[in-house]
Amino acid sequence: MGKGRLEAFSDGVLAIIITIMVLELKVPHGSGWGAITPLLPSFWSYVLSFIYVGIYWNNHHHLLHAASRVSGGVLWANLHLLFWLSLLPLATGWMGENHFAALPTAAYGVVLLLAAIAWHLLQFSIMCSDGQGSPLKRALGHDWKGKLSPLLYLAGIAVSLRWQWLGQAVYALVALLWLIPDRRLERLQQP
Repeated sequence: MGKGRLEAFSDGVLAIIITIMVLELKVPHGSGWGAITPLLPSFWSYVLSFIYVGIYWNNHHHLLHAASRVSGGVLWANLHLLFWLSLLPLATGWMGENHFAALPTAAYGVVLLLAAIAWHLLQFSIMCSDGQGSPLKRALGHDWKGKLSPLLYLAGIAVSLRWQWLGQAVYALVALLWLIPDRRLERLQQP
């Protein structure tokens, strides 16, 4: 399978994930500001998740362009990533509907953590598929953001069981770390 087909499939799944999330937002019942207030947790959850899906979409694009070939292992690693990302609408809705209660906020972090682990497995699969001279391996180097993110997710999960707002802040911090596309991967595409 070519990289283009894998990227198109992944783009379609990510578009569906965003569509499902936006369809879960409720319409306010009333025309005043008071009607909007109860919906703010769901809206914040949607915004954070939309940003996360956007980050994965953007970096996924660059990651696949860094790959020399697509093996069966890469296909399965990609499906593994898409599986965890497909649970984001559920975690987003649960967290927002329950106004950031402890368990839903921690569960949201677990989904983010497992998606991050799946991302690392996809990178590893691409590097194995490309062999010794993998351009991706050279570009990633020490990958401090990739190593720091799962640790921050674990911290966010732990603190959200007591202080949900702090867990949310940690999840937002990780998103801010990745908001700008991975420049190491962008550099691989430049002539």
